[in-house]
Amino acid sequence: MKRIPCTFMRAGTSRGPFLDLRELPKELDSRDETLLKIMGSPDKKQIDGIGGATFVTSKVVMVEPSEREGIDIDYLFAQVIIDRPIVDTNPTCGNMMSGVAPFAIEQGWVKATDPETKVMVYNHNTKSTIKMTVQTPGGKVNYSDGDFAIDGVPGTGAPIHMLMYDIAGGATGKLFPTGHQKDNIDGIDISIVDAGNLMMLMRANDLGIKGTEKKEYFENHPALMTKIEAIRLKAGLMAGLGDVSDSVLPKVGLLSKPIAGGNIKSQYLTPHSLHPSHAVSGAVCIGTAIKCKGTIAHDIAKVGDHNEERIEVEHPSGKIPVDIVVSGVGDNFTVNSAGTLRTARKLMDGYVYY
Repeated sequence: MKRIPCTFMRAGTSRGPFLDLRELPKELDSRDETLLKIMGSPDKKQIDGIGGATFVTSKVVMVEPSEREGIDIDYLFAQVIIDRPIVDTNPTCGNMMSGVAPFAIEQGWVKATDPETKVMVYNHNTKSTIKMTVQTPGGKVNYSDGDFAIDGVPGTGAPIHMLMYDIAGGATGKLFPTGHQKDNIDGIDISIVDAGNLMMLMRANDLGIKGTEKKEYFENHPALMTKIEAIRLKAGLMAGLGDVSDSVLPKVGLLSKPIAGGNIKSQYLTPHSLHPSHAVSGAVCIGTAIKCKGTIAHDIAKVGDHNEERIEVEHPSGKIPVDIVVSGVGDNFTVNSAGTLRTARKLMDGYVYY
């Protein structure tokens, strides 16, 4: 058997292996085959690998020191499909991203400073830049000594701040790939938005649901999921991605009025099951859409008219805050940056065999 160094981390509300990209095969098919073996796919239990047999625990982070000017680390994310031999590097994951800077510091690729360390990260998936700030008292990464909590994770930890730039058009080259803030597919209004992640936003009540349904509801209503998937496939074509039946992009956001003091409520589909909480990148996308008049999200949300605003996206486990900075209106609208806070925890160091 072969082996490579691996750090296993919980990052945000997700979990998975963090690998040195240079340790993996250069050829893409061989790299994908390696990741499938590591995670144990395709198998719904992932019994022969280290995948957790859920969408949020079948993720891989690949990192290496960067040669880009002003950048410390290059980051590549992969979603490993559980029951099919597919490794999808089209999307990003803001939750897993929160572990990138701590991992790089512990690898010795970035020198830690007291009391905090700033790390500049380039995201291959979205071709964007992230400034991450990690608590490093005494020059060591602090994971658990803190009182910051995120919904969907028990306990508290030290906050990791992520400020994301250049997030528009990472998957399609355009903030609004169709050129419209709102489109209609099969009689259902949608907004296709590419900011942080590519999403198809829909009103929950247009699908005959309230927006508060649990995971089991979607599992027990295959006709609803078939309808959503048919619309998603057409949205992928409209966004210029072609056939997206083997891709997780665009993700799906079922939006409704907030019920717990936030700006909007979102059920985030991954896209074939309900996320137990919410993707950071999805919250960034929804927050951006909220600030642009004419989108589904703006129509639903409670929002101010300031260019800079903290947006709280309610989800099944609580809320996720995103600090959005935008500029311009209409065709000149753009998102300048998006910031959020997460926690992470190193769970294990060693080798993974494949």
